[in-house]
Amino acid sequence: MRNILKIMQIAFTYIGTIVGAGFATGQEILRFFTQYGKWGTLAIVLSAALFIWLGTKMMLLAHDIRASSYEDLNRQLFGMKAGKWISLFTLIILIGVNSIMLAGAGSVFMEHLGLHYQTGLWITLIAAFLLLRNGIGAILQLNSIVVPLMLTFSLFIIGHTADLPTADRFLSLSTDKSLMAAWASPFMYTAFNLAMAQAVLVPIGSHTQNRQVLKWGGVIGGLGVGFMLLAGHFALSAHMPGITQFEIPMGSIARLLGTTIQLIYVMLIFMEIFSTFVADIYGMSLQLKQRTGLSERWLAPGIMAICYLTSQIGFSSLLSVLYPIFGMLSMVWVVMLILSPKDHRSE
Repeated sequence: MRNILKIMQIAFTYIGTIVGAGFATGQEILRFFTQYGKWGTLAIVLSAALFIWLGTKMMLLAHDIRASSYEDLNRQLFGMKAGKWISLFTLIILIGVNSIMLAGAGSVFMEHLGLHYQTGLWITLIAAFLLLRNGIGAILQLNSIVVPLMLTFSLFIIGHTADLPTADRFLSLSTDKSLMAAWASPFMYTAFNLAMAQAVLVPIGSHTQNRQVLKWGGVIGGLGVGFMLLAGHFALSAHMPGITQFEIPMGSIARLLGTTIQLIYVMLIFMEIFSTFVADIYGMSLQLKQRTGLSERWLAPGIMAICYLTSQIGFSSLLSVLYPIFGMLSMVWVVMLILSPKDHRSE
């Protein structure tokens, strides 16, 4: 029973790490899958298989090499010198992404709860600080609450969409996009998200003693990500092409389900942002602890302070330049993970 609970905690944390704000709003699903019409459904199946295989492999590799942080994983994949620089670049990207996520959390409080933008930022930061004092266990417990709620919301969306006359459009929707782009999309999506998720999945792998628990956690987590992708794609396809005009397409669908469901959806977006933010801060603090020797109890507040400052001055323009570079690096990174030996216990 203890192993089953641990498996589900790992699976939920895996899902919660991949399902960030871009996923929750529907923009990522629209851009990577739904715009490719009927091919998007097959692309999601392929993406889910990659998440099961490579997410599990990453956690097992972190377990086998006893990785202190994701820098150890990158050194294993790329060598000491290259791994160090790749980890540093990943750190910059993570700080930028989490600055934008923090700004998004402030916007949720301002636009939907009527609070001041800065109040939303400080509530998020203080809650993250208190939670991080309990380490990886608190992150696992947080996702054990957030992810079941997200899965339940996905079931509501499926139930609502199934009643529409356009419900079967995910199987027949046409597209003017190239077939090559459609098949490249799941590889790009999986590579980018796993490269980002290494800050969380590596500590989980290294802190979990039982390899079988990691394997099943990775399998169930990958299946969960695939299910949520399909649920979003199913709903978005039924509202194509009009849904593309909305900045938060899933929000417009939630609005059709009534005020209560819409409020739950808004809170879920915040909780998804918050859970990913907390997990990323923890992963970054472990990496900096390895480099500086300072305690993560000091490093985590320092990283959050940087995220707070960059959320004020704006990081979007710089990130728009760095993102494509990181995207290309992610593809190389995932190829190195694929080529890495399956079992490192004998090393």
